Amino acid sequence: MRVTGYKSHGVGAAAALVNAVTSAEGDDSDEALRAVLADHGFFVEGFTPATAAELRPWARTLRAFFEAGALDTAVDLLNGLLTDVPMHPHLADHDELGLHLHYAPPQVDLAHRFRATTLMNLSELLCDHGVDRIGVCAAPGCDRVYADDSRGGRRRFCSDACANRTNVAAFRARRRTR
Repeated sequence: MRVTGYKSHGVGAAAALVNAVTSAEGDDSDEALRAVLADHGFFVEGFTPATAAELRPWARTLRAFFEAGALDTAVDLLNGLLTDVPMHPHLADHDELGLHLHYAPPQVDLAHRFRATTLMNLSELLCDHGVDRIGVCAAPGCDRVYADDSRGGRRRFCSDACANRTNVAAFRARRRTR
């Protein structure tokens, strides 16, 4: 199963939340965290300062997953979280998404739904692709994380900007040595 479309929003949301809360250039304000959820397809009508307060520790927990490096480490972390986060999967058919699976019922708070969704989507990514699709940006001085849900699976940077900056620096260094 490929983690795309509806499933990839949890993967992207997890990386974006980790970057907002834990990276040097992140913004973990309530409004920034609300925007992270909204940008990744979560219904944010119930977002409150309490939601933001619950998401910050979740971001710090998930950072360890992106930094895992080894499959056993990532599996152990996710298995522990799967035990800690109650799941109540159900089928939903709303908006243009068509029939799909939610991992927490609609009546639970937004932070709980976010934890359940990101945890399951990251678990699916790990099962399908191992740890080669997650990591910390390879650009010097960047501490942001990434999750690669692309077809090729060769991503090593958090953004095109970091990839371009690193590649241009390497090109210039090679030219200087000639």
